[in-house]
Amino acid sequence: MKIAVVGGGPAGLYLSVLLKRQDPTHEITVYERNAAGSTYGWGVTYWAGLLDRLRAGDPESAAAVADASVTWTDGLAIVREERTVHRGDAGFGIGRRRMLGLLADRAAALGVDVRHEHPVDGPDAPELDGADLVVAADGVHSALREAHPGHYGTAFTTGRNPYIWLGTTKVFDSFSFAFKETDHGWIWCYAYGFSGERSTCVVECAPDTWTGLGLDTMGEGDCLALLEKLFHDLLDGHPLIGRDRGTEPAQWLRFRTLTTRTWHRGTTVLLGDAAHTTHYSIGAGTTLALEDALALAAALRAHPDDLETALTTYGKRRRAELLSAQSAARLSARWYENLPRYMDLEPERMFALLGQRHSPLLPYVPPQLYYRLDRAAGRLEALRRLKRWLGPRVARAVHRG
Repeated sequence: MKIAVVGGGPAGLYLSVLLKRQDPTHEITVYERNAAGSTYGWGVTYWAGLLDRLRAGDPESAAAVADASVTWTDGLAIVREERTVHRGDAGFGIGRRRMLGLLADRAAALGVDVRHEHPVDGPDAPELDGADLVVAADGVHSALREAHPGHYGTAFTTGRNPYIWLGTTKVFDSFSFAFKETDHGWIWCYAYGFSGERSTCVVECAPDTWTGLGLDTMGEGDCLALLEKLFHDLLDGHPLIGRDRGTEPAQWLRFRTLTTRTWHRGTTVLLGDAAHTTHYSIGAGTTLALEDALALAAALRAHPDDLETALTTYGKRRRAELLSAQSAARLSARWYENLPRYMDLEPERMFALLGQRHSPLLPYVPPQLYYRLDRAAGRLEALRRLKRWLGPRVARAVHRG
């Protein structure tokens, strides 16, 4: 087939690798609007299960990604000034730029034509003429999807809390959180390492806190200075790194959750953030995008002579598989939007409920009671079953009410 992949992010590049390995005679071109080595974002996170799936898809690129990643096993939280540690499963971080470079090199080595600084701005672009398959991997603002938003059933939901994506020279060896109370409310930070020299820091707060602290109008330099002061004990004197905007306002955002009802139109198919987004607080965006690529490659392999069936099978499978992640993301975002509900707890208990933020039962049970139930459920299988049974039913009843 002649395949045009629009968007050179992790999903588009990895799909090109998978498809070229499945059939070296495929003619695959990846079109990326940005220059090689220029990308927004600091580091991405993933867990061991994804690495296993990547090894099955392409052992060579999986080994390169693993070798370039850093690992952590614990979570650290600073609540006001008190530190608490939570033992957890191993997680991995890798710089987004590094991951893209590795995947682009692997794709090129297999014979994929990767073209940087080559935007494709719509379905009528000449680059797409004659393509048997067009993959819209061009992100949340996908031009290919937005040409027919009604067909794809595109819907956006904007979160309440402003957040900002930053880097730092402090290298964290655990996934770390800091929660600081100010005169205008709580502000908090998520931080994790992605190389031996850098870490990612995502800062979030409620709208009243954002405006009360003046972060809505502050230039980036002043904004970073204030955040460094607030999170001094987390950063240990290391600076925060922004986007070199100087006196221009810092780039605070509100997260936009994207859902789509249909994932293909004719021979054009959506991939990654062009099809869906999940709140950054569950750290699953890159993982889900790479899993899309694995599923699309599998569907094309299973139905080599029936593209319509392959694309329909892919969309149906991934929409079903995403339900649990999308639910977890909604609940996680809601937990942070209702943060003051949990901040009167002892730090250890608050951190335990941070780990339970995906539970559909938690928003409807007093936090202290939920904590006790959860500890008891760890010892009693019957109570664990009751908790799993009760959570979705309480959520549905409240929603109907």
